[in-house]
Amino acid sequence: MIDIRLVREDPAGVKRALGRRGVSPDLVDRLGDFDSASRLATGQRDELRARVKEISRQVALARRKGDEHGAEALAAESRQLGVAGSVLDAEVDRAQSEVRDLLLALPNIPSEDAPDGTGPQDNVVIRRWPEGQRVYEPFQRVPHWTIGEELGILDLERGARLSGSMFPLFRGMGSRLLRALSAFALDSHADAFEEIRPPTLVRSETMVATGHLPKFSDEAYHVERDDLWAIPTAEVPLTSLHRGEILAEEDLPVRLTASTACFRREAGAAGRDTRGLLRVHEFDKVEILALATPEQAPGLHAEMLARAEKLLKDLGLEYRVVDLCTGDLGASSARTFDLEAYAPGCDQWLEVSSVSWFSDYQARRASIRYRPSSGGSPVLVHTLNGSALAWARIWAALVEVGRRPDGSVALPEVLGPYLGGSTLIQPRPAAG
Repeated sequence: MIDIRLVREDPAGVKRALGRRGVSPDLVDRLGDFDSASRLATGQRDELRARVKEISRQVALARRKGDEHGAEALAAESRQLGVAGSVLDAEVDRAQSEVRDLLLALPNIPSEDAPDGTGPQDNVVIRRWPEGQRVYEPFQRVPHWTIGEELGILDLERGARLSGSMFPLFRGMGSRLLRALSAFALDSHADAFEEIRPPTLVRSETMVATGHLPKFSDEAYHVERDDLWAIPTAEVPLTSLHRGEILAEEDLPVRLTASTACFRREAGAAGRDTRGLLRVHEFDKVEILALATPEQAPGLHAEMLARAEKLLKDLGLEYRVVDLCTGDLGASSARTFDLEAYAPGCDQWLEVSSVSWFSDYQARRASIRYRPSSGGSPVLVHTLNGSALAWARIWAALVEVGRRPDGSVALPEVLGPYLGGSTLIQPRPAAG
Protein backbone atom coordinates (compact mmCIF):
# COMPACT_ATOMS: atom_id res chain seq x y z
CA MET A 1 0.00 0.00 0.00
CA ILE A 2 1.08 3.59 -0.42
CA ASP A 3 2.45 5.61 2.52
CA ILE A 4 -0.35 7.44 4.33
CA ARG A 5 2.19 10.14 5.21
CA LEU A 6 2.36 11.08 1.53
CA VAL A 7 -1.39 11.69 1.54
CA ARG A 8 -1.05 13.89 4.65
CA GLU A 9 1.98 15.86 3.46
CA ASP A 10 1.40 16.11 -0.30
CA PRO A 11 -2.18 15.20 -1.26
CA ALA A 12 -1.93 17.13 -4.54
CA GLY A 13 1.18 15.16 -5.52
CA VAL A 14 -0.51 11.85 -4.72
CA LYS A 15 -3.53 12.87 -6.80
CA ARG A 16 -1.30 13.75 -9.75
CA ALA A 17 0.66 10.48 -9.48
CA LEU A 18 -2.39 8.24 -9.14
CA GLY A 19 -4.20 10.29 -11.78
CA ARG A 20 -1.66 8.91 -14.25
CA ARG A 21 -3.26 5.55 -13.51
CA GLY A 22 -6.80 6.84 -13.92
CA VAL A 23 -7.54 6.98 -10.19
CA SER A 24 -10.14 9.59 -9.25
CA PRO A 25 -8.83 12.37 -6.97
CA ASP A 26 -12.01 11.89 -4.94
CA LEU A 27 -10.58 8.63 -3.59
CA VAL A 28 -7.52 10.44 -2.30
CA ASP A 29 -9.76 13.09 -0.73
CA ARG A 30 -11.86 10.39 0.95
CA LEU A 31 -8.72 8.75 2.28
CA GLY A 32 -7.52 12.07 3.65
CA ASP A 33 -10.89 12.78 5.27
CA PHE A 34 -11.05 9.39 7.00
CA ASP A 35 -7.43 9.69 8.09
CA SER A 36 -8.14 13.12 9.61
CA ALA A 37 -11.25 11.76 11.34
CA SER A 38 -9.28 8.80 12.65
CA ARG A 39 -6.51 10.98 14.08
CA LEU A 40 -8.99 13.44 15.61
CA ALA A 41 -11.01 10.67 17.27
CA THR A 42 -7.81 8.96 18.44
CA GLY A 43 -6.59 12.20 20.02
CA GLN A 44 -9.92 12.75 21.78
CA ARG A 45 -9.94 9.16 23.00
CA ASP A 46 -6.40 9.44 24.34
CA GLU A 47 -7.24 12.66 26.18
CA LEU A 48 -10.31 11.00 27.67
CA ARG A 49 -8.29 7.98 28.77
CA ALA A 50 -5.75 10.27 30.39
CA ARG A 51 -8.61 12.03 32.23
CA VAL A 52 -10.02 8.69 33.42
CA LYS A 53 -6.57 7.69 34.67
CA GLU A 54 -6.24 10.99 36.54
CA ILE A 55 -9.72 10.57 38.06
CA SER A 56 -8.77 7.09 39.28
CA ARG A 57 -5.80 8.62 41.04
CA GLN A 58 -8.06 11.29 42.59
CA VAL A 59 -10.60 8.66 43.71
CA ALA A 60 -7.88 6.71 45.51
CA LEU A 61 -6.61 9.92 47.13
CA ALA A 62 -10.13 10.97 48.27
CA ARG A 63 -10.76 7.57 49.86
CA ARG A 64 -7.45 7.69 51.71
CA LYS A 65 -8.62 11.02 53.15
CA GLY A 66 -12.03 9.52 54.08
CA ASP A 67 -13.92 11.68 51.56
CA GLU A 68 -16.35 9.01 50.36
CA HIS A 69 -18.79 11.55 48.95
CA GLY A 70 -16.07 13.14 46.82
CA ALA A 71 -14.75 9.72 45.78
CA GLU A 72 -18.21 8.59 44.65
CA ALA A 73 -18.73 11.79 42.63
CA LEU A 74 -15.41 11.26 40.89
CA ALA A 75 -16.24 7.60 40.24
CA ALA A 76 -19.57 8.61 38.65
CA GLU A 77 -17.72 11.03 36.35
CA SER A 78 -15.30 8.25 35.45
CA ARG A 79 -18.21 5.97 34.49
CA GLN A 80 -19.70 8.69 32.26
CA LEU A 81 -16.33 9.19 30.60
CA GLY A 82 -16.12 5.43 30.09
CA VAL A 83 -19.36 5.49 28.10
CA ALA A 84 -18.05 8.37 26.00
CA GLY A 85 -14.82 6.46 25.55
CA SER A 86 -16.68 3.46 24.15
CA VAL A 87 -18.31 5.74 21.57
CA LEU A 88 -14.91 7.16 20.62
CA ASP A 89 -13.45 3.64 20.40
CA ALA A 90 -16.11 2.76 17.86
CA GLU A 91 -15.42 5.96 15.88
CA VAL A 92 -11.69 5.24 15.84
CA ASP A 93 -12.23 1.65 14.72
CA ARG A 94 -14.63 2.73 11.98
CA ALA A 95 -12.35 5.47 10.65
CA GLN A 96 -9.24 3.28 10.80
CA SER A 97 -11.08 0.50 8.99
CA GLU A 98 -12.05 2.92 6.22
CA VAL A 99 -8.47 4.15 5.97
CA ARG A 100 -7.12 0.61 5.70
CA ASP A 101 -9.75 -0.43 3.14
CA LEU A 102 -8.94 2.57 0.95
CA LEU A 103 -5.19 1.99 1.28
CA LEU A 104 -5.67 -1.65 0.27
CA ALA A 105 -7.76 -0.59 -2.72
CA LEU A 106 -5.49 2.14 -4.06
CA PRO A 107 -2.80 1.06 -6.55
CA ASN A 108 0.88 1.86 -6.24
CA ILE A 109 2.30 5.21 -7.28
CA PRO A 110 3.84 4.65 -10.73
CA SER A 111 7.48 5.28 -11.44
CA GLU A 112 8.22 8.60 -13.09
CA ASP A 113 9.89 6.58 -15.86
CA ALA A 114 6.75 4.58 -16.68
CA PRO A 115 5.16 5.86 -19.91
CA ASP A 116 1.78 7.55 -19.61
CA GLY A 117 -1.24 5.87 -21.14
CA THR A 118 -4.70 4.49 -20.54
CA GLY A 119 -4.35 0.88 -21.69
CA PRO A 120 -2.41 -1.74 -23.67
CA GLN A 121 -2.57 0.36 -26.83
CA ASP A 122 -0.25 2.89 -25.15
CA ASN A 123 2.45 0.39 -24.13
CA VAL A 124 5.87 1.05 -25.65
CA VAL A 125 7.94 -1.59 -27.47
CA ILE A 126 11.50 -0.67 -26.53
CA ARG A 127 13.41 -3.45 -28.32
CA ARG A 128 13.05 -6.77 -30.03
CA TRP A 129 15.27 -9.79 -30.70
CA PRO A 130 16.47 -10.48 -33.27
CA GLU A 131 16.35 -6.98 -34.69
CA GLY A 132 15.35 -8.10 -38.18
CA GLN A 133 11.98 -9.62 -39.05
CA ARG A 134 12.13 -13.42 -39.03
CA VAL A 135 10.67 -15.37 -41.90
CA TYR A 136 8.55 -18.41 -41.01
CA GLU A 137 7.76 -21.29 -43.34
CA PRO A 138 4.20 -22.44 -44.03
CA PHE A 139 4.77 -25.62 -41.96
CA GLN A 140 5.51 -23.37 -38.94
CA ARG A 141 2.21 -21.56 -39.38
CA VAL A 142 0.25 -24.43 -37.80
CA PRO A 143 -1.25 -23.66 -34.36
CA HIS A 144 0.14 -25.57 -31.40
CA TRP A 145 -3.20 -27.18 -30.51
CA THR A 146 -3.19 -28.90 -33.91
CA ILE A 147 0.48 -29.88 -33.61
CA GLY A 148 -0.08 -31.17 -30.08
CA GLU A 149 -2.98 -33.34 -31.15
CA GLU A 150 -1.11 -34.69 -34.20
CA LEU A 151 1.92 -35.64 -32.08
CA GLY A 152 -0.09 -36.90 -29.11
CA ILE A 153 1.61 -34.49 -26.71
CA LEU A 154 -1.35 -32.22 -25.84
CA ASP A 155 -4.78 -33.60 -24.95
CA LEU A 156 -7.15 -30.70 -24.41
CA GLU A 157 -10.25 -32.88 -24.65
CA ARG A 158 -9.27 -35.13 -21.77
CA GLY A 159 -8.04 -32.17 -19.73
CA ALA A 160 -11.49 -30.59 -20.09
CA ARG A 161 -13.12 -33.91 -19.22
CA LEU A 162 -11.12 -34.07 -15.98
CA SER A 163 -11.34 -30.46 -14.83
CA GLY A 164 -13.24 -28.31 -17.32
CA SER A 165 -12.18 -26.08 -20.17
CA MET A 166 -8.84 -24.24 -20.02
CA PHE A 167 -7.22 -26.99 -17.94
CA PRO A 168 -4.69 -28.55 -20.36
CA LEU A 169 -3.37 -32.08 -20.15
CA PHE A 170 0.13 -32.80 -21.49
CA ARG A 171 1.32 -36.26 -22.52
CA GLY A 172 4.61 -37.97 -23.25
CA MET A 173 7.19 -35.59 -24.66
CA GLY A 174 4.76 -32.73 -24.16
CA SER A 175 4.81 -33.36 -20.42
CA ARG A 176 8.55 -33.95 -20.40
CA LEU A 177 9.10 -30.66 -22.23
CA LEU A 178 7.40 -28.78 -19.38
CA ARG A 179 9.59 -30.53 -16.83
CA ALA A 180 12.69 -29.80 -18.90
CA LEU A 181 11.87 -26.11 -19.17
CA SER A 182 11.49 -25.75 -15.41
CA ALA A 183 14.75 -27.59 -14.70
CA PHE A 184 16.57 -25.55 -17.35
CA ALA A 185 15.35 -22.25 -15.89
CA LEU A 186 16.06 -23.21 -12.27
CA ASP A 187 19.60 -24.24 -13.21
CA SER A 188 20.04 -20.95 -15.08
CA HIS A 189 19.18 -18.97 -11.93
CA ALA A 190 21.07 -21.19 -9.48
CA ASP A 191 24.18 -18.99 -9.62
CA ALA A 192 22.46 -16.18 -7.72
CA PHE A 193 19.00 -17.25 -6.54
CA GLU A 194 18.10 -19.67 -3.74
CA GLU A 195 15.63 -22.28 -4.93
CA ILE A 196 12.47 -22.58 -2.84
CA ARG A 197 9.54 -24.99 -3.14
CA PRO A 198 6.75 -23.09 -1.38
CA PRO A 199 3.26 -24.37 -0.53
CA THR A 200 0.68 -24.09 -3.32
CA LEU A 201 -2.11 -23.04 -0.92
CA VAL A 202 -1.68 -19.90 1.19
CA ARG A 203 -3.56 -17.91 3.79
CA SER A 204 -5.50 -14.75 3.02
CA GLU A 205 -2.89 -12.48 4.63
CA THR A 206 -0.29 -13.95 2.28
CA MET A 207 -2.40 -12.91 -0.71
CA VAL A 208 -3.03 -9.49 0.82
CA ALA A 209 0.72 -8.89 1.19
CA THR A 210 1.31 -8.85 -2.57
CA GLY A 211 -1.87 -6.95 -3.45
CA HIS A 212 -3.74 -9.95 -4.91
CA LEU A 213 -6.38 -9.44 -2.22
CA PRO A 214 -8.80 -7.87 -1.92
CA LYS A 215 -8.67 -6.48 -5.47
CA PHE A 216 -8.33 -9.74 -7.42
CA SER A 217 -10.41 -12.12 -5.33
CA ASP A 218 -12.62 -12.96 -8.34
CA GLU A 219 -9.53 -14.10 -10.29
CA ALA A 220 -8.30 -16.51 -7.62
CA TYR A 221 -9.33 -20.00 -6.53
CA HIS A 222 -10.47 -20.03 -2.90
CA VAL A 223 -10.76 -23.14 -0.72
CA GLU A 224 -13.46 -21.72 1.53
CA ARG A 225 -13.54 -24.57 4.04
CA ASP A 226 -9.93 -23.88 5.06
CA ASP A 227 -9.76 -20.21 3.99
CA LEU A 228 -6.80 -21.00 1.75
CA TRP A 229 -6.05 -19.68 -1.73
CA ALA A 230 -4.42 -21.48 -4.64
CA ILE A 231 -1.45 -19.33 -5.61
CA PRO A 232 -1.74 -17.38 -8.87
CA THR A 233 2.06 -17.05 -8.94
CA ALA A 234 5.01 -18.03 -6.75
CA GLU A 235 5.46 -14.31 -6.11
CA VAL A 236 2.74 -14.66 -3.46
CA PRO A 237 4.44 -17.11 -1.06
CA LEU A 238 7.97 -15.91 -1.84
CA THR A 239 7.13 -12.30 -0.93
CA SER A 240 5.76 -13.40 2.44
CA LEU A 241 8.73 -15.63 3.26
CA HIS A 242 10.06 -12.76 5.41
CA ARG A 243 6.71 -11.19 6.30
CA GLY A 244 6.86 -9.30 9.61
CA GLU A 245 10.66 -9.57 9.81
CA ILE A 246 13.47 -7.03 10.12
CA LEU A 247 16.46 -8.04 8.00
CA ALA A 248 20.04 -6.83 8.19
CA GLU A 249 21.10 -4.52 5.34
CA GLU A 250 24.19 -6.64 4.74
CA ASP A 251 21.92 -9.62 3.98
CA LEU A 252 20.27 -7.75 1.10
CA PRO A 253 19.44 -8.38 -1.61
CA VAL A 254 17.58 -11.59 -0.82
CA ARG A 255 17.22 -13.55 -4.09
CA LEU A 256 14.72 -16.40 -4.41
CA THR A 257 13.45 -18.60 -7.22
CA ALA A 258 10.69 -21.21 -7.36
CA SER A 259 8.95 -23.50 -9.80
CA THR A 260 5.25 -23.95 -9.08
CA ALA A 261 1.90 -24.53 -10.63
CA CYS A 262 -0.15 -21.32 -10.85
CA PHE A 263 -3.93 -21.02 -10.78
CA ARG A 264 -6.06 -18.21 -12.24
CA ARG A 265 -9.75 -18.11 -12.99
CA GLU A 266 -9.24 -15.76 -15.96
CA ALA A 267 -12.67 -14.31 -15.20
CA GLY A 268 -14.19 -12.57 -18.17
CA ALA A 269 -11.89 -14.32 -20.63
CA ALA A 270 -14.57 -16.48 -22.24
CA GLY A 271 -14.27 -16.37 -26.00
CA ARG A 272 -11.06 -14.30 -25.86
CA ASP A 273 -7.84 -16.12 -26.82
CA THR A 274 -9.02 -19.29 -25.12
CA ARG A 275 -7.92 -21.82 -27.74
CA GLY A 276 -5.08 -24.14 -26.90
CA LEU A 277 -2.66 -22.76 -24.32
CA LEU A 278 -3.21 -19.07 -24.95
CA ARG A 279 -5.25 -18.61 -21.77
CA VAL A 280 -5.46 -21.37 -19.17
CA HIS A 281 -6.55 -21.79 -15.56
CA GLU A 282 -3.46 -23.79 -14.51
CA PHE A 283 0.10 -23.45 -15.76
CA ASP A 284 3.67 -24.03 -14.59
CA LYS A 285 6.04 -21.12 -14.07
CA VAL A 286 9.49 -20.37 -12.71
CA GLU A 287 9.61 -17.13 -10.72
CA ILE A 288 12.55 -15.02 -9.60
CA LEU A 289 12.08 -12.57 -6.73
CA ALA A 290 14.24 -10.15 -4.78
CA LEU A 291 14.05 -8.10 -1.59
CA ALA A 292 16.37 -5.11 -1.82
CA THR A 293 17.29 -1.68 -0.58
CA PRO A 294 15.92 1.23 -2.64
CA GLU A 295 19.42 1.78 -4.00
CA GLN A 296 19.79 -1.85 -5.12
CA ALA A 297 16.36 -2.03 -6.78
CA PRO A 298 17.07 -0.42 -10.20
CA GLY A 299 20.08 -2.65 -10.86
CA LEU A 300 18.16 -5.74 -9.81
CA HIS A 301 15.23 -4.83 -12.05
CA ALA A 302 17.58 -4.61 -15.03
CA GLU A 303 19.31 -7.88 -14.07
CA MET A 304 16.07 -9.82 -13.69
CA LEU A 305 14.85 -8.58 -17.05
CA ALA A 306 18.15 -9.58 -18.63
CA ARG A 307 17.86 -13.06 -17.14
CA ALA A 308 14.39 -13.56 -18.62
CA GLU A 309 15.60 -12.27 -21.98
CA LYS A 310 18.59 -14.63 -21.95
CA LEU A 311 16.29 -17.62 -21.46
CA LEU A 312 14.29 -16.59 -24.52
CA LYS A 313 17.46 -16.16 -26.56
CA ASP A 314 18.75 -19.56 -25.42
CA LEU A 315 15.43 -21.06 -26.49
CA GLY A 316 15.72 -19.33 -29.87
CA LEU A 317 12.38 -17.54 -29.64
CA GLU A 318 11.74 -14.20 -31.27
CA TYR A 319 10.62 -11.73 -28.62
CA ARG A 320 10.05 -8.09 -27.83
CA VAL A 321 10.32 -6.04 -24.62
CA VAL A 322 7.30 -3.88 -23.78
CA ASP A 323 7.37 -1.02 -21.27
CA LEU A 324 3.89 -0.98 -19.72
CA CYS A 325 2.14 2.36 -19.55
CA THR A 326 0.62 3.67 -16.33
CA GLY A 327 -2.89 2.59 -17.38
CA ASP A 328 -1.82 -1.03 -17.91
CA LEU A 329 0.38 -1.55 -14.86
CA GLY A 330 -0.63 -4.16 -12.32
CA ALA A 331 -2.07 -2.58 -9.19
CA SER A 332 1.01 -3.26 -7.06
CA SER A 333 3.61 -2.34 -9.67
CA ALA A 334 5.53 0.91 -10.03
CA ARG A 335 7.25 -0.19 -13.26
CA THR A 336 6.82 -3.34 -15.38
CA PHE A 337 8.46 -4.72 -18.50
CA ASP A 338 6.61 -7.49 -20.34
CA LEU A 339 8.34 -9.99 -22.59
CA GLU A 340 6.28 -11.22 -25.52
CA ALA A 341 7.36 -14.19 -27.63
CA TYR A 342 6.13 -14.61 -31.19
CA ALA A 343 4.16 -17.77 -32.02
CA PRO A 344 3.93 -18.15 -35.82
CA GLY A 345 1.17 -20.76 -35.78
CA CYS A 346 -1.10 -18.45 -33.78
CA ASP A 347 0.39 -15.39 -35.49
CA GLN A 348 0.42 -13.64 -32.12
CA TRP A 349 2.80 -12.04 -29.69
CA LEU A 350 2.29 -13.95 -26.44
CA GLU A 351 3.11 -12.47 -23.05
CA VAL A 352 5.48 -14.94 -21.39
CA SER A 353 6.99 -12.80 -18.62
CA SER A 354 6.36 -9.72 -16.52
CA VAL A 355 9.34 -8.25 -14.66
CA SER A 356 8.17 -5.75 -12.07
CA TRP A 357 9.47 -3.38 -9.43
CA PHE A 358 6.97 -2.68 -6.64
CA SER A 359 8.92 -0.05 -4.65
CA ASP A 360 7.89 -0.42 -0.97
CA TYR A 361 4.18 -1.02 -1.77
CA GLN A 362 4.18 -4.76 -1.03
CA ALA A 363 6.69 -4.48 1.81
CA ARG A 364 4.41 -2.05 3.63
CA ARG A 365 1.54 -4.52 3.38
CA ALA A 366 3.80 -7.40 4.48
CA SER A 367 5.82 -5.39 7.04
CA ILE A 368 9.23 -6.41 5.67
CA ARG A 369 11.98 -4.05 6.77
CA TYR A 370 15.73 -3.91 7.08
CA ARG A 371 17.99 -2.28 9.64
CA PRO A 372 20.47 0.09 7.95
CA SER A 373 24.10 -0.82 8.59
CA SER A 374 24.73 2.85 9.42
CA GLY A 375 22.17 2.68 12.21
CA GLY A 376 18.79 4.27 12.64
CA SER A 377 15.22 3.04 12.42
CA PRO A 378 14.26 0.04 10.23
CA VAL A 379 13.40 0.85 6.60
CA LEU A 380 10.94 -0.90 4.29
CA VAL A 381 12.56 -3.08 1.64
CA HIS A 382 11.74 -2.84 -2.05
CA THR A 383 10.36 -5.96 -3.74
CA LEU A 384 10.89 -7.10 -7.33
CA ASN A 385 9.80 -10.18 -9.20
CA GLY A 386 9.74 -11.65 -12.67
CA SER A 387 8.50 -14.66 -14.59
CA ALA A 388 11.52 -16.50 -15.91
CA LEU A 389 9.56 -18.00 -17.47
CA ALA A 390 5.86 -18.99 -17.71
CA TRP A 391 5.70 -22.22 -19.68
CA ALA A 392 2.26 -22.66 -21.26
CA ARG A 393 2.81 -20.04 -23.94
CA ILE A 394 6.51 -20.84 -24.24
CA TRP A 395 5.50 -24.46 -24.91
CA ALA A 396 3.10 -23.21 -27.59
CA ALA A 397 5.71 -21.01 -29.26
CA LEU A 398 8.40 -23.72 -29.18
CA VAL A 399 6.32 -26.39 -30.91
CA GLU A 400 5.15 -23.92 -33.56
CA VAL A 401 8.61 -22.48 -34.25
CA GLY A 402 10.25 -25.92 -34.12
CA ARG A 403 7.82 -27.67 -36.46
CA ARG A 404 9.47 -29.27 -39.51
CA PRO A 405 8.07 -30.17 -42.93
CA ASP A 406 7.41 -33.79 -41.91
CA GLY A 407 5.35 -32.71 -38.87
CA SER A 408 8.06 -33.45 -36.29
CA VAL A 409 9.19 -30.77 -33.85
CA ALA A 410 12.82 -29.87 -33.22
CA LEU A 411 13.36 -28.44 -29.74
CA PRO A 412 16.25 -26.15 -28.70
CA GLU A 413 19.55 -27.90 -28.09
CA VAL A 414 19.89 -26.29 -24.63
CA LEU A 415 17.05 -28.57 -23.50
CA GLY A 416 18.87 -31.73 -24.61
CA PRO A 417 20.38 -32.53 -21.19
CA TYR A 418 16.89 -32.33 -19.66
CA LEU A 419 15.26 -34.47 -22.35
CA GLY A 420 17.52 -37.49 -22.17
CA GLY A 421 19.57 -36.21 -25.10
CA SER A 422 16.72 -36.24 -27.63
CA THR A 423 15.38 -32.89 -28.82
CA LEU A 424 13.12 -34.24 -31.57
CA ILE A 425 9.43 -35.02 -31.16
CA GLN A 426 8.47 -37.49 -33.89
CA PRO A 427 5.02 -37.92 -35.44
CA ARG A 428 3.08 -40.93 -34.21
CA PRO A 429 3.28 -43.98 -36.47
CA ALA A 430 0.38 -44.32 -38.87
CA ALA A 431 -2.24 -46.85 -37.79
CA GLY A 432 -2.19 -50.24 -39.52
